[in-house]
Amino acid sequence: MAAKEADQEFVEYVVKALVTNPDAVQVARSVDDMGVLLELTVDPADMGKVIGKAGATAKSIRTLLRVLGAKSDARVNLKIVEPEGSEHAGTEVTVDEPAAEEAAPAEPDLKEQTKKEIEELADLEL
Repeated sequence: MAAKEADQEFVEYVVKALVTNPDAVQVARSVDDMGVLLELTVDPADMGKVIGKAGATAKSIRTLLRVLGAKSDARVNLKIVEPEGSEHAGTEVTVDEPAAEEAAPAEPDLKEQTKKEIEELADLEL
């Protein structure tokens, strides 16, 4: 096997530090015209630790991979393959951009809250 790339080593290092069974962590790397694809496989018991609450851990790893890929002008994507024996065996979990309907509701609330806070600050007499 050829020397591991920095992105693959990074994912292995971070995920092995998170999981209970680091020996089961496998990262397969493939490159095509779309960029680099890293397929992560972990022990079924460790899936929750890798994905995190509401996918936060997986999104964080993906964000860091994006930064790492930017250094070498490569697009790096992470696919978390759900292992056999888990509740959703045979399905794959892809960590990608949040769906438009997921991201959209939070933005107006934040914008409105910020506008209200700015208006309140403007009303203060200092």
